[in-house]
Formats: sequence, C-alpha cells, structure tokens
Amino acid sequence: MNEKVTQKNHLKYIFANMLRKPIKVLSKKWYISLEYRYITHHKLHWSNPIRYTEKLQYLRYYVYPKNDLVTKCAGRVTVRDYLKENNLKDILIPIYGVYDNFDDIDFNKLPNEFVMKCSHACAFNEIVLDKNKLDLKALKGKFNKWLKTNYAKKTLELHYFKIKPQIIIEKYMGSDLLEYKIHVFNGKAKYLYLVSGRFKDIRYNNYYIDFTPFDEAQFNGWKKKDYDFKPPLNYQEMINISEKLAKPFPFVRVDLYNIDGKIYFSEMTFTPAKGTLIFDDDKADFIIGNWLDISKL
Repeated sequence: MNEKVTQKNHLKYIFANMLRKPIKVLSKKWYISLEYRYITHHKLHWSNPIRYTEKLQYLRYYVYPKNDLVTKCAGRVTVRDYLKENNLKDILIPIYGVYDNFDDIDFNKLPNEFVMKCSHACAFNEIVLDKNKLDLKALKGKFNKWLKTNYAKKTLELHYFKIKPQIIIEKYMGSDLLEYKIHVFNGKAKYLYLVSGRFKDIRYNNYYIDFTPFDEAQFNGWKKKDYDFKPPLNYQEMINISEKLAKPFPFVRVDLYNIDGKIYFSEMTFTPAKGTLIFDDDKADFIIGNWLDISKL
C-alpha cells in the first residue's frame, strides 16, 4: 500500500514539475492557483478569499508586488534602513559588510565565525563556524549561483523582484537561539510560533499572542516541543516592536530573537511559505483568516 502511494505521489510530482515552467509563462495567476491547489488541496477563491492562506495569495499577487515599502522590508540589506528610520537601530544584528560580488570579500578581516546571506531571497544562507576550514572555491560557486538566481521569478513572490542581489555578512549570534515569529494583522499582533533547536532538533510551538497554546496552527508536518515555553520578561516590548514595524502593511510576520534579555531583529516575511501552509487543523486557516482584513484592498 505504501509503495503505491509513494509511487503515485512521485509521478504526480514529476508531471507537475514538467508543467511548471510553461504554465508560469502562460499565466502567473493560473500558476499560483494550481500551485495552491497542488500543495494545500484547496481551491483558491480569488474573488472572495476567506482562508488565511487564500488571502496571502491575494496579497502575493495583487498587492505586495506594487508596494515599494514591502520590497524594501523584504530585502535583508534595505530593511536595515527601515529599522533605522523607525528608531530601532539598536536591535539590528551587527554586520561586517555588504558586497555586490563575492570576490570583494576580504576573509582575512572577518572573525572566525559569521553568517553570510543573500539580500534578495529566502534560505540563501551560509553559517560559518570556522573560516579556516572554508572551501572558498565551493563557497564562491554557491554564492555566484545564488546572486544570479531571480528569486521572484522562481517562487512568484514578486515583491522580491526589485531587490538588488548582494551578500550581507552578519555577526554569528549563537546556535541555541529561540526565534519568535510574530504575525501581525492590520497592525495587531495575533499569534506567533517559536522555533527552537534550529541546528539539531528543530521544533515549532504555536501560541496566541497572549502565549496560550495554539496547537491547531501547527503546520506542514513540523513537530513541537513537548513542553510549553514561557514569554520573556520583555515580551510586550517585542510585541510593540513588531506592531510598529508592521503598521503600514495588512500582514507581515516579524521575526525577532531574544538573547539574554536583549531583542534582536531577524527579518520581515510577507508571504510565509508562499502562502501554502498546511495546518494540522484546517479550522486554523479560517481562524487566522478572520484576523486579516483585505476588504479595503
């Protein structure tokens, strides 16, 4: 039985992959509709979106690509300017430089540990824990490929299109960090998920903004810790920061760290998982959807 299901899914993936490029060329909107149906198994209602994931698709296609501030805040380099403009410079992770080309980086001037990221994409990152063990040739090949990748075209998250591809090198902040991913809807923080064990045993714990468990919002097969976390003492400050940064947008997820009581900014994400989240309990899609008002858009 399992072999048949696996084979069927594998064939479905191959078939879908063959059609991906021509459908993107024919119609981006059609592609997004089919992608949403393929991943979530739900029909996408463009004219009357009700689910959270449907509303994210609406923002993804119609709204965010036209908003230059969204593009600015989605970029890992330019978002730093946005924080400075909002008097939040003190929560920025220190950086060692921003580079247009890999060859411009002087690794001799870098510390032993650091993090390298591309400015224009998600997950184009490299964590360096010992620069003396780096294979610079392989690393150069990786980043040159990433810098040439049109991430907006690849994912159809079109608000990434105008972001200049660069390499930003940040201070390494440690391995055992808790990531607070605070979801803000029409200016109000409503829920978050807490990521722990990023590099060894990753877990996602979902909470309403008052830190009561929101287990229905577990998504995409991720598991949670068996115990519940407690909010940090300056948790309200984290909420205030998130709502301040999110104020101009109908929705954004603001990612923060809290290291020994000090808040640090990570990133702002406007279309998490391209809006194709699969919740453990389907009703979470409607609960969260009620928090996001796009009627004026």
